Amino acid sequence: MSAPRSSPTPAPASCKSMLTRSVSVHGVDFVHRQLGPQDGVPLIFLNHLAAVLDNWDPRVIDGLAARRRVVTFDNRGVGASGGSTPDTIEAMAHDAVLFIRALGFDRVDLLGLSMGGFIAQVIAAEEPHLVRKIILAGTGPAGGPGIDKVPALTIRATLKGALTRQDPKQFLFFTDTEGGRRAGRAFLERLKERTGNRDKAISLLSFRAQLKAIHRWGLQAPADLSRIHHPALVANGESDRMVPSENTLDLAARLPQSQLVPLYPDAGHGGIFQHHAEFVSQALEFLES
Repeated sequence: MSAPRSSPTPAPASCKSMLTRSVSVHGVDFVHRQLGPQDGVPLIFLNHLAAVLDNWDPRVIDGLAARRRVVTFDNRGVGASGGSTPDTIEAMAHDAVLFIRALGFDRVDLLGLSMGGFIAQVIAAEEPHLVRKIILAGTGPAGGPGIDKVPALTIRATLKGALTRQDPKQFLFFTDTEGGRRAGRAFLERLKERTGNRDKAISLLSFRAQLKAIHRWGLQAPADLSRIHHPALVANGESDRMVPSENTLDLAARLPQSQLVPLYPDAGHGGIFQHHAEFVSQALEFLES
């Protein structure tokens, strides 16, 4: 059960040493890591496509965990979590709620990136009393323009990465400019900082299930976002190729209590990683206001 919000006194934090734990959810083990103060409303991270525990930028985790209790976890069937990966966003959201309750939390904040932002919207709509505030980054509403094309774009980038021996996130998350390429290389290097007890990569079967779920989300009829009354911080880069940045503006316009972060310049889908210092500061201010 979550405790009252603590004072924002910085606490030592490093994702390099986060312990990997598991919790049973209806007989399925969900792996997770926690960092930061043990009181206050927990901040639950919701993963992007193909992400596992080690795909979150250490600067974002450490920056937020300096003053917030941060919880990261692998979705069902992803990384070291057990079970089979669902092929709908709604089922992923239901799993996330069960995981949150299995940890004993009755009030949480959500940070959803890309696919995680889809999941966050469903949780906020279906479990309004569980959620206090939400942060939506590099994401969009159901039926948003271009979202149904994410699977094809991802597959092309994966093939390009294999041919050029580069991580496809370089193409998908960052702009093809000198600044974007430099930011991408720096981000990928930061992901290597944790050297021990690293997570398993996503399986091909789970990857396909997530692609199917995203494609379905992109083809859905627009949802009624006016029923999500939680304070929401909406952020993205100005040149998102995966979930076109116009979706960010649409979310901010349709959510009743939204706060739009000015789109990060020369940045794409990974804008919160490229501009991690600004994002952490903006996110903490939002969560503590």
